[in-house]
Amino acid sequence: MAYITLKRQNFFHNLDIIAKLSKGKDKIALVLKDNAYGHGLREIASMAAEYGIKRAVVRSYDEAKAVEEFFDYILVLADTPKEYSEKIRYTINDIDSIEQFEAGTKVELKVNSGMNRNGIEPSELERAFEKIAARDLVLEALFTHHACADEADEKHYKMQKEAFAGIKKRAKSLASEYGFAPLRYHSCNSAALFRERDFDEDMARVGIAAYGCLEMPKGLDTESKKLLPVLSVYAQRISKRNIFANDTVGYGATFEADKAYCLSNYDFGYGDGFLRSASGSFVTPQGVVLAGRISMDNSSFLCDEEELLVFDDAISLAKAAGTISYEALTSLKSYLPRKIV
Repeated sequence: MAYITLKRQNFFHNLDIIAKLSKGKDKIALVLKDNAYGHGLREIASMAAEYGIKRAVVRSYDEAKAVEEFFDYILVLADTPKEYSEKIRYTINDIDSIEQFEAGTKVELKVNSGMNRNGIEPSELERAFEKIAARDLVLEALFTHHACADEADEKHYKMQKEAFAGIKKRAKSLASEYGFAPLRYHSCNSAALFRERDFDEDMARVGIAAYGCLEMPKGLDTESKKLLPVLSVYAQRISKRNIFANDTVGYGATFEADKAYCLSNYDFGYGDGFLRSASGSFVTPQGVVLAGRISMDNSSFLCDEEELLVFDDAISLAKAAGTISYEALTSLKSYLPRKIV
């Protein structure tokens, strides 16, 4: 069966870089949503705890419970609590959602600073504080998310930073007025942290950088170029055969041999997360050519290996598939075995 390896040394190397930029590992909130970007939720959580990371960010309550033993603080981005946990906080994404949380729930308020996705509007800030207080929720933090931190678009990034600075100023006054303890403030995702020159927030929500697949525009990529991919995918040979000039391979006969080759078929297809759109353009790190279309459970390569390293850098697969590393990684199915090496 195809399987995934996770390089502990590379993961720790990336966290060293991130800790330097965030001014301490205690400022890192590791993003583990969507099965830790395809790497394996508990596998990554265990390594993060070994390194000394105390904070995590997940999508759901179920993800939070799965890794609760590894962290002191967990932020849930898009769910409501099923039972109380001292460690788990929940995001308020919309002012009307405040009614969904029971009294005593620890919450963090997300504010829209220009991405126009989730978060209350700045004009709703005072009303949100009023409703949170009336609901007797425990407000601990206020945060936002950048739309263009990994783009060369300095104008939009600066606009959001300035907007959030104004929001923070108002929030500090409101927190005092409504009797909340001093709030935490955070806005930096991986890309924002790597473009900042003097990080000064309470924490950074870091995902793709920890996994070694952050891409930054030229001029902003000094530190990101030092990151190392953590995940590799290996596949096992199912069958092999010799093909000859003019023979075709796979559905649609899209590959036609120009000479004789040894062709091997492997147990890794788009049903396992091998993006079908990479068909016709993908080459492995060792230069082995993918022949024909990726099938649901199979893919064919021009080689004679019993075990094949399909990819060890999701950026390269993403480029062949015309997408981003996030999609290439999160497409990997959870049933694939994951081994820490």
